[in-house]
Amino acid sequence: MATITRLFDFPYHQQEKYNIPDALVTKQNGTWVKTSSDEYVKTANTFSRGLLRMGAKKDTKIAVISTNNRTEWHIVDIGILQIGAQNVPVYPTISEEDYEYILTHSEAEYCIVSDQGVLEKVNAIRKNVPNLKEVYSFNPIEGCKNWQELLDLGKDESNQNEVDALKDAVTEEDLATIIYTSGTTGRPKGVMLSHKNIVSDVLNSEKRIPFEGGKTKALSFLPICHIFERMVVYLYQYYGVGIYFAESIDKLSDNLNETKPHVITAVPRLLEKVYDKIYAKGADLSGVKKALFFWAIDLGLRFEPYGKNGWWYETQLKLARKLIFSKWKAGLGGNLSLMVSGSAALQPRLSRIFAAAEIPVMEGYGLTETSPVIAVNDMRNHGFKVGTVGKVIDNVEVKIAEDGEILCKGPNVMMGYFKDEEKTKEAIKDGYFHTGDIGEIDSEGFLKITDRKKEMFKTSGGKYIAPQLIENAMKQSRFIGEIMVVGDGEKMPGAFIQPDFDFVKKWAKKKGLKINSNEDLVANETIKKRFQEEVDEINKKFGHWEQIKRFELTSDLWTVDGGQLTPTMKLKRKSMMELYKDLYAKIYTN
Repeated sequence: MATITRLFDFPYHQQEKYNIPDALVTKQNGTWVKTSSDEYVKTANTFSRGLLRMGAKKDTKIAVISTNNRTEWHIVDIGILQIGAQNVPVYPTISEEDYEYILTHSEAEYCIVSDQGVLEKVNAIRKNVPNLKEVYSFNPIEGCKNWQELLDLGKDESNQNEVDALKDAVTEEDLATIIYTSGTTGRPKGVMLSHKNIVSDVLNSEKRIPFEGGKTKALSFLPICHIFERMVVYLYQYYGVGIYFAESIDKLSDNLNETKPHVITAVPRLLEKVYDKIYAKGADLSGVKKALFFWAIDLGLRFEPYGKNGWWYETQLKLARKLIFSKWKAGLGGNLSLMVSGSAALQPRLSRIFAAAEIPVMEGYGLTETSPVIAVNDMRNHGFKVGTVGKVIDNVEVKIAEDGEILCKGPNVMMGYFKDEEKTKEAIKDGYFHTGDIGEIDSEGFLKITDRKKEMFKTSGGKYIAPQLIENAMKQSRFIGEIMVVGDGEKMPGAFIQPDFDFVKKWAKKKGLKINSNEDLVANETIKKRFQEEVDEINKKFGHWEQIKRFELTSDLWTVDGGQLTPTMKLKRKSMMELYKDLYAKIYTN
């Protein structure tokens, strides 16, 4: 078996070891269309030949912008990488201004888009991007060149020897991709990741993954332009996992039941929504069924791994799994036995409840700059601990700085920021990447993240506030959909709260309140008093100086398009402060 040192080695490894019929599977016109390991490699080589005939060469930058995950993306990815060129994935939902900046800054010569909507955004700024030579699309679009033209260019195999020569010349130290961070503040930064960065992260993480090679199925739906999903997809390829691409988040439930995957990746926000949906269904039950449902929930919220709660708890849990939790699993396709979570902190209650339901969540931690995995939980060998992100992976070193910041050193740490030596030097000092996260390592070697260094603030009384800890606690309320803690330099912390509109409207209806809109909801005094009760109850978990003294409800649903969230569902705090400056004034001027 050939050694894997470059990203394009993964499909060849899969072809040699597993050669599965469903290497990549996309739904087209209502049918799941499979691409085998053989077809994957063959088409990637065809694409490479087409790229060379088009004029691409080593170090050509090619931007790929797709609104959904699909087979074509991965064929293009391997086709680009094996000629020594670079794939520059771009979030489809960012602004036209950011499109212009990224396409210009990355020096992208070619761009491949998925559909009409993305093409229109690219065309709107194309005149300002002089380095961009041509745009191709995956979907057939009138007036736009199609990626099939490049495959047609590559049908003639006479230049395959040129592809092979370029492929052989690519080393593990070569630049593979430039991934632009979503930019919670300021301009996005171009993270340069080498083949070695990502390959090492895959191979050092794979020991934590309980996959059965060649016999596992995954459903992929998180944005492939983000390093989390992309690295996991390479990991799937290493294990011969059949990868099915969800049509969209809206159709996720249908796709889960159609494909019946064993594994998915998720972000905490999605897991919260899944749990809330299940909880709401349970709340609508009556009599014995309702009592059993909440008995199972109570058991789940007390879950501890490896039988720590004793035989009587385990006996009850076995019954709860048979009567209640088996239905949860069935609703998620029936085969789901593992969810991998990243991007933000997972509430411990969700970690407990899903593990109790035999759908454990492997929470991990990392950043784009670390390819991304630094640490990850593993259900086996006592490698799982609720409230932590697991133990640090092999060949990666983590130390905690005096101020609590997590520092990381290893083969997974980026080459640097593209065309920005100053920011690179700020981020990597004495060989360690400074993550900007605050954390601790416990006596058993588990890493726990407590907050973002840049997001911590001081009140006017000199007390430090860690907003994420408070936000995660508050989001356990069924009434609170999203929350952002504020108060830098103020006398006490406050908060903007986005209600869980669906839940609160149902609650209001039961109380006989007339609510016609979100605006009505957030202005209603009875509802505001109910929110105050929720906040007061959760405040008891915190020191007096940390408690939310005042808050304002927002009538907006916080979204990526609305400017409240990054594409990876993190709060855009700077943007939020601008969006809700009037609410901020209401909190602190009275």
